[in-house]
Amino acid sequence: MSTDFTSLFKTHLSEHQDAIAKLSAMSDQIAPLAAAWLTALKDGKKIIFFGNGGSAADAQHLAAELVVRYRINRPALAGIALTTDTSILTAHSNDFGYDTVFARQVEALAQPGDVVLGISTSGTSKNVLLGLQAANRRGCVTIAFTGEKGADCAAEAAHCFKAPSAITARVQECHLLIGHLLCDLVEQSYAAA
Repeated sequence: MSTDFTSLFKTHLSEHQDAIAKLSAMSDQIAPLAAAWLTALKDGKKIIFFGNGGSAADAQHLAAELVVRYRINRPALAGIALTTDTSILTAHSNDFGYDTVFARQVEALAQPGDVVLGISTSGTSKNVLLGLQAANRRGCVTIAFTGEKGADCAAEAAHCFKAPSAITARVQECHLLIGHLLCDLVEQSYAAA
Protein backbone atom coordinates (compact mmCIF):
# COMPACT_ATOMS: atom_id res chain seq x y z
CA MET A 1 0.00 0.00 0.00
CA SER A 2 2.72 2.53 0.85
CA THR A 3 4.14 2.71 -2.68
CA ASP A 4 0.74 3.13 -4.39
CA PHE A 5 -0.49 5.48 -1.66
CA THR A 6 2.66 7.58 -1.73
CA SER A 7 2.56 7.90 -5.51
CA LEU A 8 -1.12 8.83 -5.52
CA PHE A 9 -0.64 11.26 -2.63
CA LYS A 10 2.19 13.01 -4.49
CA THR A 11 0.14 13.18 -7.69
CA HIS A 12 -2.81 14.80 -5.92
CA LEU A 13 -0.58 17.29 -4.12
CA SER A 14 1.28 18.15 -7.30
CA GLU A 15 -1.94 18.74 -9.27
CA HIS A 16 -3.36 20.85 -6.44
CA GLN A 17 -0.20 22.91 -6.03
CA ASP A 18 -0.01 23.52 -9.78
CA ALA A 19 -3.59 24.83 -9.91
CA ILE A 20 -3.16 26.98 -6.79
CA ALA A 21 0.11 28.44 -8.08
CA LYS A 22 -1.65 29.60 -11.26
CA LEU A 23 -4.26 31.48 -9.20
CA SER A 24 -1.70 34.10 -8.16
CA ALA A 25 -1.80 35.57 -11.67
CA MET A 26 -5.62 35.73 -11.72
CA SER A 27 -6.43 38.52 -9.28
CA ASP A 28 -7.73 40.73 -12.13
CA GLN A 29 -10.29 38.03 -12.93
CA ILE A 30 -11.36 37.64 -9.29
CA ALA A 31 -11.53 41.28 -8.09
CA PRO A 32 -14.71 42.09 -10.10
CA LEU A 33 -16.46 39.15 -8.44
CA ALA A 34 -15.76 40.63 -5.01
CA ALA A 35 -17.04 44.02 -6.15
CA ALA A 36 -20.24 42.44 -7.48
CA TRP A 37 -20.88 40.55 -4.23
CA LEU A 38 -20.23 43.62 -2.09
CA THR A 39 -22.39 45.92 -4.21
CA ALA A 40 -25.31 43.50 -4.19
CA LEU A 41 -25.19 42.83 -0.47
CA LYS A 42 -24.75 46.50 0.47
CA ASP A 43 -27.79 47.29 -1.72
CA GLY A 44 -29.91 44.74 0.16
CA LYS A 45 -29.75 42.17 -2.63
CA LYS A 46 -28.83 38.49 -2.41
CA ILE A 47 -26.33 36.01 -3.79
CA ILE A 48 -27.99 32.99 -5.42
CA PHE A 49 -25.87 29.86 -6.02
CA PHE A 50 -26.46 26.67 -8.01
CA GLY A 51 -24.63 23.76 -9.61
CA ASN A 52 -24.71 19.96 -9.96
CA GLY A 53 -23.06 17.25 -7.87
CA GLY A 54 -19.97 18.57 -6.09
CA SER A 55 -20.84 22.03 -7.40
CA ALA A 56 -24.25 21.74 -5.71
CA ALA A 57 -22.42 21.05 -2.45
CA ASP A 58 -20.21 24.11 -3.07
CA ALA A 59 -23.33 26.22 -3.72
CA GLN A 60 -24.80 25.15 -0.38
CA HIS A 61 -21.48 25.62 1.39
CA LEU A 62 -21.01 29.20 0.18
CA ALA A 63 -24.62 30.18 0.88
CA ALA A 64 -24.17 28.91 4.44
CA GLU A 65 -21.00 30.96 4.87
CA LEU A 66 -22.99 34.11 4.02
CA VAL A 67 -26.09 33.40 6.07
CA VAL A 68 -24.32 32.06 9.17
CA ARG A 69 -20.73 33.31 9.14
CA TYR A 70 -17.35 32.63 7.64
CA ARG A 71 -14.86 33.63 10.35
CA ILE A 72 -16.44 36.34 12.45
CA ASN A 73 -19.82 37.12 13.92
CA ARG A 74 -21.65 39.79 11.89
CA PRO A 75 -25.16 40.38 10.58
CA ALA A 76 -26.61 37.58 8.46
CA LEU A 77 -26.17 38.08 4.73
CA ALA A 78 -28.55 36.93 2.00
CA GLY A 79 -27.23 33.78 0.37
CA ILE A 80 -29.47 31.11 -1.19
CA ALA A 81 -28.57 27.77 -2.74
CA LEU A 82 -31.06 26.52 -5.34
CA THR A 83 -29.87 22.97 -4.77
CA THR A 84 -31.43 22.29 -1.37
CA ASP A 85 -35.21 22.08 -1.76
CA THR A 86 -35.86 18.47 -2.75
CA SER A 87 -39.57 19.08 -3.35
CA ILE A 88 -38.85 21.82 -5.91
CA LEU A 89 -35.99 19.89 -7.51
CA THR A 90 -37.96 16.68 -7.90
CA ALA A 91 -41.31 18.25 -8.84
CA HIS A 92 -39.75 20.42 -11.50
CA SER A 93 -37.56 17.62 -12.87
CA ASN A 94 -40.55 15.28 -13.00
CA ASP A 95 -42.95 17.78 -14.58
CA PHE A 96 -40.67 19.81 -16.84
CA GLY A 97 -37.27 18.05 -16.99
CA TYR A 98 -33.95 18.75 -15.34
CA ASP A 99 -32.59 21.25 -17.87
CA THR A 100 -34.67 24.15 -16.50
CA VAL A 101 -34.59 23.28 -12.80
CA PHE A 102 -32.42 26.31 -11.91
CA ALA A 103 -33.94 28.68 -14.47
CA ARG A 104 -37.40 28.13 -12.95
CA GLN A 105 -36.15 28.94 -9.46
CA VAL A 106 -34.29 32.01 -10.73
CA GLU A 107 -37.54 33.20 -12.32
CA ALA A 108 -39.31 32.79 -8.98
CA LEU A 109 -36.67 34.19 -6.61
CA ALA A 110 -34.20 36.48 -8.37
CA GLN A 111 -34.65 40.24 -8.47
CA PRO A 112 -32.75 42.82 -10.51
CA GLY A 113 -29.38 43.50 -8.90
CA ASP A 114 -29.09 40.09 -7.24
CA VAL A 115 -25.90 38.17 -8.00
CA VAL A 116 -26.59 34.77 -9.54
CA LEU A 117 -23.61 32.42 -9.47
CA GLY A 118 -23.73 29.25 -11.56
CA ILE A 119 -21.07 26.62 -10.88
CA SER A 120 -20.08 24.09 -13.55
CA THR A 121 -16.68 22.41 -13.57
CA SER A 122 -17.08 21.64 -17.28
CA GLY A 123 -18.70 24.97 -18.07
CA THR A 124 -21.23 23.15 -20.27
CA SER A 125 -23.98 22.04 -17.85
CA LYS A 126 -27.22 22.86 -19.65
CA ASN A 127 -29.20 23.59 -16.50
CA VAL A 128 -26.49 25.99 -15.29
CA LEU A 129 -26.42 27.71 -18.69
CA LEU A 130 -30.20 28.12 -18.68
CA GLY A 131 -30.12 29.35 -15.08
CA LEU A 132 -27.61 32.04 -16.04
CA GLN A 133 -29.72 33.01 -19.06
CA ALA A 134 -32.80 33.36 -16.84
CA ALA A 135 -30.80 35.53 -14.44
CA ASN A 136 -29.70 37.79 -17.29
CA ARG A 137 -33.34 38.22 -18.33
CA ARG A 138 -34.20 39.17 -14.72
CA GLY A 139 -31.54 41.90 -14.64
CA CYS A 140 -29.22 40.07 -12.27
CA VAL A 141 -25.44 40.23 -12.18
CA THR A 142 -24.31 36.84 -13.45
CA ILE A 143 -21.15 35.00 -12.43
CA ALA A 144 -19.93 31.62 -13.62
CA PHE A 145 -17.40 29.41 -11.84
CA THR A 146 -15.98 26.92 -14.36
CA GLY A 147 -12.91 24.93 -15.24
CA GLU A 148 -10.32 26.27 -17.64
CA LYS A 149 -12.41 25.34 -20.70
CA GLY A 150 -15.73 26.74 -19.47
CA ALA A 151 -16.51 28.83 -22.54
CA ASP A 152 -20.25 28.06 -22.68
CA CYS A 153 -20.99 29.31 -19.16
CA ALA A 154 -18.48 32.14 -19.54
CA ALA A 155 -20.43 33.39 -22.57
CA GLU A 156 -23.64 33.59 -20.51
CA ALA A 157 -22.11 35.36 -17.50
CA ALA A 158 -21.10 38.96 -16.94
CA HIS A 159 -18.12 37.65 -14.94
CA CYS A 160 -16.39 34.28 -15.00
CA PHE A 161 -13.79 32.63 -12.81
CA LYS A 162 -12.17 29.83 -14.80
CA ALA A 163 -10.24 27.63 -12.40
CA PRO A 164 -6.83 26.93 -13.98
CA SER A 165 -7.23 23.17 -14.36
CA ALA A 166 -9.11 20.60 -16.44
CA ILE A 167 -9.19 18.09 -13.55
CA THR A 168 -12.62 18.19 -11.87
CA ALA A 169 -11.33 17.77 -8.31
CA ARG A 170 -8.74 20.53 -8.74
CA VAL A 171 -11.35 22.83 -10.31
CA GLN A 172 -13.64 22.28 -7.31
CA GLU A 173 -10.77 22.99 -4.91
CA CYS A 174 -10.10 26.29 -6.68
CA HIS A 175 -13.80 27.18 -6.67
CA LEU A 176 -14.03 26.69 -2.93
CA LEU A 177 -10.82 28.62 -2.30
CA ILE A 178 -12.05 31.62 -4.30
CA GLY A 179 -15.51 31.29 -2.76
CA HIS A 180 -13.93 31.46 0.69
CA LEU A 181 -11.88 34.47 -0.37
CA LEU A 182 -15.04 36.27 -1.49
CA CYS A 183 -16.79 35.39 1.78
CA ASP A 184 -13.80 36.72 3.72
CA LEU A 185 -13.75 39.99 1.75
CA VAL A 186 -17.47 40.52 2.32
CA GLU A 187 -17.18 39.72 5.99
CA GLN A 188 -14.24 42.08 6.51
CA SER A 189 -16.20 44.83 4.79
CA TYR A 190 -19.11 44.33 7.20
CA ALA A 191 -16.78 44.12 10.20
CA ALA A 192 -15.15 47.44 9.24
CA ALA A 193 -18.51 49.23 8.84
